[in-house]
Order: sequence, then structure tokens, then C-alpha cells
Amino acid sequence: MGRPSKYTVEIARQMCELLAEGVPLREICRREGFPVWQTVYDWMVKDDAAVAAGGGAGLSGAIARAREIGYDAMAEDCLRIADDAANDWMETEHGPKLNAEHVQRSKLRIETRLKLLAKWNPKKYGERLAVAGDAESPLKVEAELGAEKLLKAILENAQLNRQADQS
Repeated sequence: MGRPSKYTVEIARQMCELLAEGVPLREICRREGFPVWQTVYDWMVKDDAAVAAGGGAGLSGAIARAREIGYDAMAEDCLRIADDAANDWMETEHGPKLNAEHVQRSKLRIETRLKLLAKWNPKKYGERLAVAGDAESPLKVEAELGAEKLLKAILENAQLNRQADQS
């Protein structure tokens, strides 16, 4: 029997659960009982068209929400990897020795996940430094002086400038 190609709510639910755990879609689709990834995208297109006609949230929305939750799971996984020092040291005949290969592999696992998170969800996990305002966080100029005090300060400054010019 080949891979399933007919959409079922149960397969969609299982995919979303795995996505929410941080498992990538293509890895899910390599598992037995799941369709190939192209079929999932075909389902999303067909479902989105049906949803557009009748309203409500479809498979694309469910997958997007599951992926968002999965991104948080991946971030938590980075903490778990960083905190797990179980294989950082190995016993030798001369005593404990740093297992540099394991430490470097853990570092690579964390860096890979963080880079993917920054690409997949740059607003939440990216390292963007906002220097200029944009639509989501516009620059604000706040004056501590009230309008009357500000006008008075401008007039006083103008009067001082006139006095200086007359001198």
C-alpha cells in the first residue's frame, strides 16, 4: 500500500500535533502513515479554496498555528541541549577529560536551531535591531513641556535673539 493521498482530519490533526512539538513538516511526511509533503501542500491549497468560499479557518491556518507553537518548542529544546552536560566529560585512565566533540556538536545543534528560528520567525527570534521607526513601532517624539510652556520658551528665545542682534 502506498502513502495516503486522501485528506483525513485524523492525519491533519496528527501532523499539527507533531508540528507543535517542533518536528519539521518534511520529517513528518517521511514517517509511515503520512503523505508526501507535496500532497500536504495540495491539501492546503484545496482546503484554503473551500474555506474562502465558506469562511472559517482551514488547514493552512491550523498548520501555521502549530508551527508557531513548534518554534517555541524548538527554542525550549535549545535550552535543554545547553543545560544537558551529561556527556561533556569522559573518563580516561588519567581522570576526567573534556569531550570537546560532544560540546561542539551540542553547540552546532543549538546554533542550527537558532538560525532556523530566526529565518522562520524573524519578528520573535531574529536579532534585528530597530534603529528607525516602522509601521509596527513608529518613532515618537515626546515633549515634556506642555504646549503653553513650549510656546513661551520659543517666544523668549526669539526675544533674546532680537536683543542680541540689536547689540
